[in-house]
Amino acid sequence: MDGFLDETRGGVTELRVHGVSGTPPEDMLNHPHPRRVAGDRVTGFYRRWWPDGRPSGGDADVPGVRRREAYAWGGLTSGGRTIALWLPLLPFSLANLSYFMLPRPPRGAWLRHVTEAAQRLFALLLTGTLVGAVTGAAVDLVGWQCTAAGRACTHDGAPFWARWLGTVWGDEPSKRLAVTALAPLLVVVLLWWLGRRTWRRDEQAVIPQEWGPPPDRARAPASGGARAGVLLARPRLWHGGAPVWRLRVVHVAFALASIGLAVSAPFASIRQGLALTAANAGVQFAAAVLVVLPWIARRLDPHSGVRPPAWLTGSCHVLRVAAPLVFAATIALALAGMGPGAPGRRLPGPGVGTIHSVVMVGLGLFILITTSVLAVMDRPRGRRDPIERRALGGLAGWFVLMAAAGAANLIVLGVLFSTASYFDEPSTAAGPGIAAGPGAGAGPGPLGGKLFLDDHVWWTAALVPVLLLGVLAVAAVLHLIRAAETARLAPRLTHYYGHRHCRAVAAQWALAALTDRAGLVLAVISGLGVTGFAAVTVIHRLRLLPPADGVAGLLASAGSWALIALVAGLVLLGRRTYSDSRLRRTIGIVWDVCTFWPRAVHPLAPPCYTERVVPELVARVGRLARTERDQVIVSGHSQGSVIAAALVLQLRPEVRRRVGLLTHGSPLRRLYAAFFPAYFGTPGLAAVRDSVAWYNLYRLSDPIGGPVFRRVDPLAGGPDGGEPVDRFCWDPPRRPGWPPEETRGHSGYWLDPLYEDALDGLIRIKTAA
Repeated sequence: MDGFLDETRGGVTELRVHGVSGTPPEDMLNHPHPRRVAGDRVTGFYRRWWPDGRPSGGDADVPGVRRREAYAWGGLTSGGRTIALWLPLLPFSLANLSYFMLPRPPRGAWLRHVTEAAQRLFALLLTGTLVGAVTGAAVDLVGWQCTAAGRACTHDGAPFWARWLGTVWGDEPSKRLAVTALAPLLVVVLLWWLGRRTWRRDEQAVIPQEWGPPPDRARAPASGGARAGVLLARPRLWHGGAPVWRLRVVHVAFALASIGLAVSAPFASIRQGLALTAANAGVQFAAAVLVVLPWIARRLDPHSGVRPPAWLTGSCHVLRVAAPLVFAATIALALAGMGPGAPGRRLPGPGVGTIHSVVMVGLGLFILITTSVLAVMDRPRGRRDPIERRALGGLAGWFVLMAAAGAANLIVLGVLFSTASYFDEPSTAAGPGIAAGPGAGAGPGPLGGKLFLDDHVWWTAALVPVLLLGVLAVAAVLHLIRAAETARLAPRLTHYYGHRHCRAVAAQWALAALTDRAGLVLAVISGLGVTGFAAVTVIHRLRLLPPADGVAGLLASAGSWALIALVAGLVLLGRRTYSDSRLRRTIGIVWDVCTFWPRAVHPLAPPCYTERVVPELVARVGRLARTERDQVIVSGHSQGSVIAAALVLQLRPEVRRRVGLLTHGSPLRRLYAAFFPAYFGTPGLAAVRDSVAWYNLYRLSDPIGGPVFRRVDPLAGGPDGGEPVDRFCWDPPRRPGWPPEETRGHSGYWLDPLYEDALDGLIRIKTAA
């Protein structure tokens, strides 16, 4: 290769790890010509290449002495086109997040295990909810209602395939249901394929034993040192191959059986239909039993020699075979014909949807109670860390789980309303909105082109405008909070930025401070959704009033069209994401945050990138820091600082002695310790501090990053309290007599003069130029 590229490993290596949105290597290295020296296009290690030959100067790479290297992992979350298929999977990711937010007091192990089992069952029902959306749209609205003789899909304006179904099998509903069941089947196959593909790519990586921690058996204090009892230090956390496989088998089986029930339940009055209904219900019951067993999701250190019970693996294999066989038998017998089925304008059944909803509500209440007890047991006793705070008092996991359920229901309703709107004909039926309006099925009049949705669906749709109003109200309150904080800060900043610019700087700092209200925003929005859902459930069950007239009808109509717009927006966003790499990077920010954590309770969520990133970084750091004359400074920005903290605790003690840590724009304390205290609370962060030399740079203009151990008020003057880790950076920089520069906020830490000072302070070995 022409030019100059340092490919040596000795001396000092500054290893930069980027944050969200997949920062390109040229930006990380601040160099226009990066070249990959290890890894692949998905995750690679890059160094600077000079086309004109070896450069000179203090910033240049010197073979065997010093170099700058960048690790780019953004391809895992924003590089592939399949990210467009991840958009509807947000509820699954939120369910996984909620698991890691659960309080973990030492004295409450048994209660925590019960709560985790309830979370896994709740996640299983979330799978049923999303698959049920497509099943309800295809099997009920199209297969049972629209293609029946004389209904909307038998008229000339209907799509050819739907008109064909209605013409050929208008009086044979089982055959129509069998054909339309192929739509949710394709969704399940797609979920299985995405889960299996990413599982093979990301969750089979193993931390190299040569540089990684000792085998994670019953870790004794002597073997763990500062890391003993620290959850983030356990190597099994980043090895989920076997448990994710078991959970995926269970979820796919449950989803297939839910489709089979929709096809067989209307014919439960005959022998064949009853047998198929019982078989599909049996598969679902077996999946539910397996998912609550503790061993189903238990992670094991691959080097420990411990193996899961043979009976559990065998049970998963049996379920893996039984579920497709029962589903195939259901479709085959339905295609053969099973009579007219039970009467009803909507798809008849044994109340499976009602049971599903009741179980989810019961689980939600149970998890709220047990999480509250765990949060009380987990409250710090004695002297409390001055900046430690638990988001929502330790109940953040429950609120996030409710947000997952709410997002899933929004998608469900959007699919149902979009399908009804697409296939419906104009109708004079009473009720707001599209022809499949609330209360439309109440009367005995002609069916015509109407497609019927349950009143509870319309009541839930009526919540959407209420939630939007709640979001606007929260935004208004946050605006007032920002204005008040700006007014408080501006006089204090006058000395540093002058009367002319102090208010603009104060406004930026106040805006960044709103991130500390994230827990409150989550609580208000989730609380509105849960309270509203409870209210409409009571109204619906007690038949207090139909959502057809007045304010209720107006809200239901507005909500239905908002949900249709939501589905259309998701489809358009997915199409653009597939073809637009810049948009993929933007959407990838969501997955950068959500998929740091493993798939602990929901195996069909987008994959955890850390299960591949941590082993790769451990191996790279081990190769770069082989001897006492070598040193690696891991420089992590934003989410990269979280990865770096997890990395440090996975290194062997002899390797950690040759590693320094430099974090900047870090959400470790501000977000991760607040929402995931069991992993990133004071004990976990102290273990990182005790393991390596560490500096953390932060700004008050940064909406994401912050201090890790002690918040210093830069406007109060006086000493910084002797905190060795946190270093405050002025933003904008203070330049007396000059107008302030543009605020950098969360970006540009690598260009801050204090960055070089901190980097030099971490280098302990002497290097020659």
